[in-house]
Amino acid sequence: MITSEKKQAIIADLAKGKNDTGSPAVQVGITTKRIEELTAHLKSNKHDFMARRGLLQLVGQRKRLLKYIAANDSQEYLSLIKKLGLRR
Repeated sequence: MITSEKKQAIIADLAKGKNDTGSPAVQVGITTKRIEELTAHLKSNKHDFMARRGLLQLVGQRKRLLKYIAANDSQEYLSLIKKLGLRR
């Protein structure tokens, strides 16, 4: 589970304005952090199939958000994946 401190750090890093907490870029950042934590959990708990299903749902959600960002602003998409260390 992502802590509120980590979430606030991600929001501060990716937000476009002072009150921006729900833009697609921020959502992708938070989702990426949750995916990293679930991946670490699944490395030690190989038979946790519900967590695996949740991980696949998060990956799909992030994929849809990234597709939306790429369709609207390709420069923002490229800078976001570079900042988060994601592949295309």
